[in-house]
Amino acid sequence: MSVAALRLIRCRKLSTAGPPGVNKVLQWKDLRKVAKVTGAVILGGCLFITYEMVALEKAVTIDTSAVLQEKYKSYIYLKATPAAEKENLTAGLIYKARKELHKAARRFMEASSRLFLQSLDEHLSHVDADPHEVALWVLLKQTQSANKAIRLQAVQELADNHHWHAYQYQTAAQVIDQRTAVGLARTPHVDLRFFRQPPALPDLEDVCTTNEDIFWECLPNSNAKPSSQGTSVEEGLWQLLASLPQSEVDKCVQYFTSLALRESTQSMAAQRGGLWCFGGNGLPYAQSLTSVPSEKVESFCLQALVQHSKVQSHCDHIVAKGGLLLLQRIYQLRRDSPKIQRNIIRIIGNLALNESVHRDIVQSGWLSILAEMMQSPHVTQVSFAARALANLDRESVVEKYQDGVYILHPQTRNGQPVKADVLFIHGILGAAFKTWRQKDSSLQQEETEMESRSDYTECWPKSWLAEDCPNLRVLSVEYDSHLSDWMSKCPAENQRKSLAYRSQELLKKLKQAGVGERPVVWVAHSMGGLLVKKMLLDASEDPEMKGLLKNTRGVLFYSVPHHGTFMAEYSVNVRYLLFPSIEVRELCKDSPALSSLNESFVNIAKENDFKVMSFAESQATNVGPMIKIVVVPKQSADLGIGELVEVNVDHLNICKPEKKDSFLYKRSLQFIQEALQSFSSQ
Repeated sequence: MSVAALRLIRCRKLSTAGPPGVNKVLQWKDLRKVAKVTGAVILGGCLFITYEMVALEKAVTIDTSAVLQEKYKSYIYLKATPAAEKENLTAGLIYKARKELHKAARRFMEASSRLFLQSLDEHLSHVDADPHEVALWVLLKQTQSANKAIRLQAVQELADNHHWHAYQYQTAAQVIDQRTAVGLARTPHVDLRFFRQPPALPDLEDVCTTNEDIFWECLPNSNAKPSSQGTSVEEGLWQLLASLPQSEVDKCVQYFTSLALRESTQSMAAQRGGLWCFGGNGLPYAQSLTSVPSEKVESFCLQALVQHSKVQSHCDHIVAKGGLLLLQRIYQLRRDSPKIQRNIIRIIGNLALNESVHRDIVQSGWLSILAEMMQSPHVTQVSFAARALANLDRESVVEKYQDGVYILHPQTRNGQPVKADVLFIHGILGAAFKTWRQKDSSLQQEETEMESRSDYTECWPKSWLAEDCPNLRVLSVEYDSHLSDWMSKCPAENQRKSLAYRSQELLKKLKQAGVGERPVVWVAHSMGGLLVKKMLLDASEDPEMKGLLKNTRGVLFYSVPHHGTFMAEYSVNVRYLLFPSIEVRELCKDSPALSSLNESFVNIAKENDFKVMSFAESQATNVGPMIKIVVVPKQSADLGIGELVEVNVDHLNICKPEKKDSFLYKRSLQFIQEALQSFSSQ
C-alpha cells in the first residue's frame, strides 16, 4: 500500500507540472490500473500465506489429550516428514517449524535446570528432542513438590522407568537433590546410573594432617616414627583416631582407641625393621605367614572408629577430619575383605544417625556405594547398607536404627504399610544373621539335593517370613556375648554383660526403632529368650515402655534355658581352663535369679494374655572334642505356660529350619500368624 501511495503522489505532481494540453482523465485511468495490479499482488500473497499455514497445521499436530490423560506428563507428538518432501517449500517450512518446537522444548528444560540451581547437562546441547524429555523433567520437578505423596510417587516412577537414555541418567544425577537421591537408593532394582560417582579421592597426604609431630606425641608409648616417604592408609587412620577426643567417653571407646594406636604403631615399627609384631596390649594374636599386617592394623583402627561413631559428639569430628573420604579409600582398597567393608558401612550407618552430617555423607559419594551394596546377593552386606540408608531417609522413615538393630524386611521403599513387628534375638555366640540361617546340609545331602540347594537362604526370616507375611517389619537384634572373658572384645565391658544391663541397653535402642508402637512378636534362641523376658519385665515397670508390653502379642522360644543348664555348671567346674563370663554364670541350673525372672514373666504373660510357645531340643550337641551334651534339656525349656514342642534337632540347629516346608518353619509361621491374627495377612 505504501508503494501505491507514492505512485499516486508522483502522478499528481506530473499532472500539475505537465505541459498544457495533456488529458488528465487518461492519467487517472493509468493510476487505477496500477492499483488493481498492486491489490492483486497483495491478495495473492495473503492467499499463499494462508495456504502455507494450513499445510503447516496439517503437518504439525500438538496432541493435548496426552496432558489430560497423564496429568503432569507432557508429550509432544510430531508427524514424520518423508525426506522427499524436503525438496518443496512446504517440507522446508515443516522442517523449520520442527526446529522451533525443539528449541522451545530446550528452553523449557533450561528453565527447569535453573529452577534446580544446577547446570544443564552438556549432552542436551546437541541432542534432538525426545518424547520423554519433558516427562523426565516433570518427574524431577515433582520430586520437589510440597506434597509428600507426589514426591514419593515421582521417585517411584523415576526408578520404575528403565527406558531413559544414558545422558538422561547423567542429567538426572546432576539435578536430583539429596532427598530424592536417598529415595532412589532405597527403591528396589534402581538403576545405579542415577547416582553421581564418588569424587576423585585426594592423595593421603592431603587427607591427613600436616603436623605429624603433634600426632606422634599422641601415640601411647611410641618411640618409632615412620618414614615420611608418603602417607599410608594406616597413617591416615592413626591420625584420624589421634585427633578424636578421648576425655569423657566410654571406657570401651578409650580401650579400642588405645589398642588401635598401640598396635598400629608397633606394626609400623616392625615393618620398618622387617618384622611383624602384634600383641602390644598383652593379648595373643596369631599371625600366619600369609596374613597381611596392614589389613590387621586397619581392622583394629576400624573397630575403634566403630566405637567412636556411636558417640554423637564425635561424629562431627570424624567428618571434619576427612574421615568420610578416608573410609571410602579403604573401602575401595579392601574389596576382597567383606569384614572390613561391613565395619566401614557400620560406621557410616552410625554417622547417619546424626542429621547434621547427612549432607556430607551424600556429597562424599557414599550413596552410589550404598545403592550398589543393596543389590548384593549376600544378606549381611544388604542389611548393613539398608540400615545406613534407612537412617539417611528422613522422607519416609521416622525410626532410627542404632548399632546392632538391623532391618530384615522391608529393606527398601515398597509402598506397603507395616502392620506389625517381629523381633529376632540370638543367644550366646550368636549373631543377627548367622543364627537364623537355614540348616547346613552335610556333603552327602548336598550331592543328593543339588537342585533344592538353589533355594538355600542365609537368613530365613528375611527370605521366607517376609515372603509369607509381606506387611510385617522383621528386625534382628545383635549384641556381644561370650562364653569366656578371654574372648571378650573389651575387658572393661565385663561388668556390663549382665541381663539387667543388656536389657536396658536394648530397650533404648528398640524404642528409637519404634518397637512397641504396633503389635509385636518376639522370637528368641537360647539366652536370647532370657533377655526377652527381662526386657518385658523391665518394660512393665517403666511408664515410658508400657506400650511395648501392651502391644506384645506373642513370644516364641527356641531352646531357652528357663531353669538353667548343665553347660554353665560344666564351665564353672573347669574355670581354670575357661573363665566363665557373666552370661554363663547367670545360666547355672536352678539359679535363684532365673527362677525369679521366670515367675515374674509367667505372671505378666497371664496378665497381658499374649501367646507363648517353646521348642525343645532332643539331640546332643558337640561342645568339644569327644564331648556331646544336651545343652537345654526339655525340663529346662518348659516355661510352665503355653505349648511345648520337642524337635529332633540339637541346640544349634533348633532355630535353623531345614527347608521352607519343614515342620519347624511351618509351625513357627503358624504361631506368628495366629499371634498377630489379621495383622500378618496380606
